[in-house]
Amino acid sequence: MATASYLSVSTWSLHRLLGPLRWTAWNADTGAHETHIDEQPQAHSLLELPPEAARRGYAAIEVCHFHFPRTDAAYLSELRAAFSAAGVRFDTLLLDYGDLTSADERRRAADLGFVRRWIDVASQCGARQIRVVAGEAPPTDEAAISRSAAALAELAEYSASRQVRVITENFKSLTSTASSCLKLLAQAGEAVGMITDFGNFHGDAKYAELAAIAPRSVSVHAKAAYDDAGLPDEPEFVRCLEAVKAARYEGAYVLIYDGPGDMWEGLERIKRLVLPYIN
Repeated sequence: MATASYLSVSTWSLHRLLGPLRWTAWNADTGAHETHIDEQPQAHSLLELPPEAARRGYAAIEVCHFHFPRTDAAYLSELRAAFSAAGVRFDTLLLDYGDLTSADERRRAADLGFVRRWIDVASQCGARQIRVVAGEAPPTDEAAISRSAAALAELAEYSASRQVRVITENFKSLTSTASSCLKLLAQAGEAVGMITDFGNFHGDAKYAELAAIAPRSVSVHAKAAYDDAGLPDEPEFVRCLEAVKAARYEGAYVLIYDGPGDMWEGLERIKRLVLPYIN
């Protein structure tokens, strides 16, 4: 875990500004992955984002895999150089597709291959970590937890020689409770890290659950609840921040905004609430 906290931003928080989104899906009929393109305006290319983020006070960026326009060696080298020139860390490549718990063995094998290819991409463009979805099985499915943990451990071994760390997140069904997250991490081993997302636990136990997984996390997705005007629920958001602070979390605070209006302005509204937690 990091020894100091710093400000980061996810490209998801700018998804209306970075051009087309390239979603990955599984086609059960063909037994192959497909890419579906969702057209979006482009105010910044991915190559232009590191200097723009640095100008706005961010020390790091997390990049969603669907924001990569290309994955050839020449482009990945350019992207790595853009981060280096801007003095911004490429913390995490957020792989948004994959089900390590699928009952379809053909899909599970294909998804593992898909993750390995993106680990190679992460290595080439200088990402320190890759977020891998743990799975979509229910959080009470002990066999699925074990299956996912074994796959994550295998992927962590594959990535280690490429200077990339495999991490997962309280994201999708399998890791929708702190209990399932902790069981998964215990079985996967110390090589596998975690992201804590404020928006992915719910109910009365939410804040205790955030505190429970924060010590194993290298990144916190600081996601507020927003009203129709894009204004954050400040007391609730601060309660989340206090929960991970009490758990002695130190690492990246990754700002997440998906409300209406200008996305950079939306990020500024939560940045002022997070800055007191940056040491």
